[in-house]
Amino acid sequence: MKRTLIFSCAAFFALSTGPGVATFAATPKPSATAAPKDPCASKTSKWAKQECENYTHSAPGDEYFGRMKMSYLGINNTFHDETIRAGDYTTDPGIISKVNFADEALQQWAHRYPGDPQLARSYFLAIVMYKKIYTPEYQQKAWNYMHVLTSRFGNTYFGKLEKADIARGFTEHYFAQAQLCPTPLPSGVSGTSLAVVTYTPTPAPAPGQPAVQIITPPCIQASPAVDTTVTQPSPTPSPHP
Repeated sequence: MKRTLIFSCAAFFALSTGPGVATFAATPKPSATAAPKDPCASKTSKWAKQECENYTHSAPGDEYFGRMKMSYLGINNTFHDETIRAGDYTTDPGIISKVNFADEALQQWAHRYPGDPQLARSYFLAIVMYKKIYTPEYQQKAWNYMHVLTSRFGNTYFGKLEKADIARGFTEHYFAQAQLCPTPLPSGVSGTSLAVVTYTPTPAPAPGQPAVQIITPPCIQASPAVDTTVTQPSPTPSPHP
């Protein structure tokens, strides 16, 4: 009886796995999605882990940004060199054009690699440059970048420098629109009839905004009037008979 039972079980197993008979395999359980591995988790010291994270978030040295395809070194060099060319201040369109290309590359770099620690130096160099461009647009850009640097990279060397700069107070500088120089009065005309040239006063700073100093540029000499009267030549006298 025992042998018969064993034989029957073996026969049933053979028939059930034979040709034409469907088999049902067990459905494997889906494996849980593994969390992304922290490449810096194995670092034992705080300094080593910070260095590892800086490397992980940094842009490759051979990646280029903006229309001019500038590396981060090219961005820094442009800000540095144009700052020297600007002298004490500038409104030179050639300098501004080069700085605009560097700023475009800087913004694209910051968008792709927002945690790159090298951005702190570049923002600082941009601020130094923009402080020297005496137009409202670039003075405001310097002010905006000062806050980007201190809010995102406040614990870096450059962030701490900028915090101290803000604490000392920042004043925007730009030029008022140049006016025509007064026309000299004819002899015998009283000076009281001369119109007084007025300039826009320096406004008080708005809450949360820097102070502003508007610089009065030298007046512009009016171009001398051109006499457009056409002088007719005198008629040629007719010869005497």
